[in-house]
Order: sequence, then structure tokens, then C-alpha cells
Amino acid sequence: MARYDEGFLRAALIGYQSEKAKIQAAIAEIQAQLGHRGPKAAADKEGNAAPKRRPLSASARRRIAAAQKKRWAAVKNAKVAAPKPKRKLSAAGRRAISEATKKRWAAIRAAKAKAAAKPQASKAAKPKKQAAQEAPTA
Repeated sequence: MARYDEGFLRAALIGYQSEKAKIQAAIAEIQAQLGHRGPKAAADKEGNAAPKRRPLSASARRRIAAAQKKRWAAVKNAKVAAPKPKRKLSAAGRRAISEATKKRWAAIRAAKAKAAAKPQASKAAKPKKQAAQEAPTA
């Protein structure tokens, strides 16, 4: 690594510090546009800091926690209290479904049997085209 003289290093330090200041100003401006409430962006244009928030007392935190627990308990109880009853299929309904299924499968089997019997008859009825395919050789 090359060694630099003291004047060069001081100039580099000043340049980097000015760049850092520009970058921090840009960050503060963007945070102000976003409405950021952090400690750096809380200051107004004159540099006055926003007032600090007061901490909650222990009793206030307990009241807030109790109210939130009460709300969550109400939500959970509302979900648990409304289960739907399980539906049951009657014997007559089961029988009707079974008969309809058997009827559908019988129709499918009949269509397959009809389709299987049809091509054999059509093959015998078609004339052979071998004579047209054979070409005389010279």
C-alpha cells in the first residue's frame, strides 16, 4: 500500500466529511417527506426538537393490557361458539345416489360395447386400396 503525505490525507478527510454531510441532509429530507418520527427527523426547520413523549404509568399499562385481553377473549369466544352441525346422508339419499351411479356406469359400458362392435363391421365393408397404391416400375 502506498504511503500518502499528511496534506493529502487531510484533504481527503475534508472531502469525505463534506460528502457525508450532503448524504445526511438528503436522508433527513427524505425522512421528513415520509413523515418519519425518529429523533433526527423530529426537529423542525429552525432546529427545535419535538417535545418528548411522556412514559405511561404502570397502572395505565395494566389497564391497556387488560382491555386488550378482554377484546381478544371476545374474538376467540365468537369463533368457538359457532360450529356448524355435521350433515348426515339418509338411507334413501344414499340409495338414490347408488342407483344413479349404477345407471350411469351401465350407459358407459353400453356405449363402449357399441363402439367396440361398430369398427369390426366397418372394416369388412371397406374396399382394399392396394391396387391404387402399387405403381408400375420401369
